[in-house]
Amino acid sequence: MKKIAVAFTGPSNSGKTTLIEKISYILIKNYKVAIIKNDPKDKAIFDVEGKDSYKFSKTGAETVVLSPHRTTYFSKQSKTLVEIIQMLGEFDILLVEGLKTLPLPRIAIFRDKLDESYLTCSDAIAIDESVNIDLYDIPPKIKILDLNNPTAIIEWIKIYAKDVKDIT
Repeated sequence: MKKIAVAFTGPSNSGKTTLIEKISYILIKNYKVAIIKNDPKDKAIFDVEGKDSYKFSKTGAETVVLSPHRTTYFSKQSKTLVEIIQMLGEFDILLVEGLKTLPLPRIAIFRDKLDESYLTCSDAIAIDESVNIDLYDIPPKIKILDLNNPTAIIEWIKIYAKDVKDIT
């Protein structure tokens, strides 16, 4: 299988992380999955204060923690999507949360109401029964997906996700 990538976007608390998590659990049974999460407000914390890796990371140095079953990389430098893809190594499907400026096919997630500003950067929307789509002018090119049907969303991904070679 070629390496493919797709992005997810939407307002805070719309269900992006929950959907990506559900999709990942299904995909991981047959594919190598990688996930990139955007942290636009720089508030994510990845280590426990007082631990060596936390102390090393706080110095501002590029820090790598090696263990028998994982490698953790703490970077103080912004990386491009191409650089991150190269660092990830082997994967089949890359799921990106956020980063709506990336040139990737994009699924916007909504609950309760649509924020129509996302429609210009989205190829599909995933909604649940709380959204009345009749209240919105959704462009015909945008596919409407059931937020509670991760299998159907995966099928959309397999058709529309972008080959990573086209990004790098």
